[in-house]
Amino acid sequence: MFYKIATVLVSLFFHIKFKITVIGKENIPIEKGGRIIASNHVSNNDPPFVGIVVKGKFTFMAKEELFRNRFFGWLIKKLGAFPVKRGAKDFAAIDKAIESLNEGRTFIIFPEGTRSKTGELGRPKSGVSIIAVRAKAPVVPVFIKYGRKRFRRRALISFGEVIPKEEFENVDVSDKHAVHAISAKIMGEIAKLKDSAPDID
Repeated sequence: MFYKIATVLVSLFFHIKFKITVIGKENIPIEKGGRIIASNHVSNNDPPFVGIVVKGKFTFMAKEELFRNRFFGWLIKKLGAFPVKRGAKDFAAIDKAIESLNEGRTFIIFPEGTRSKTGELGRPKSGVSIIAVRAKAPVVPVFIKYGRKRFRRRALISFGEVIPKEEFENVDVSDKHAVHAISAKIMGEIAKLKDSAPDID
């Protein structure tokens, strides 16, 4: 009940705060089962922003420092967040992501591992591909950008064509080259969305 009420309130707040343009929403898989939303990362608004556009329950990683504030940590946990240790391979967080996908949830991840201060795309980490291979879940590439700061700031979210789970079925997760190749492909699809995204002021 709390989750439903909270997501409605968050959605209302974001639609008041932002003038949102959505491109390619038809690319989001509608069949049951877990799915990965892999997006660039430019703002703390990104996780809830994706969450109000994509239907269903979702989970996402948040840096463990955010959970040190008891109330805020409790709140984001209720909204689907779980902690991750940055700068290290956090296998517990990876297992948690896979568990959520197996439960049929949408898992939001930012392959770059950190926010971009310039809006330019960074190099992807291996976490997204390890999770995709182990969970055998489809990946939807996403690009987000925001206009200049003002009341009802413009925001764009663009969904690319899904990378089907079949592409991960024969990948050996211990093969670093194969894992990095998948991360690079996912990031490449995000880059295509960035290049084709319309200008917003």
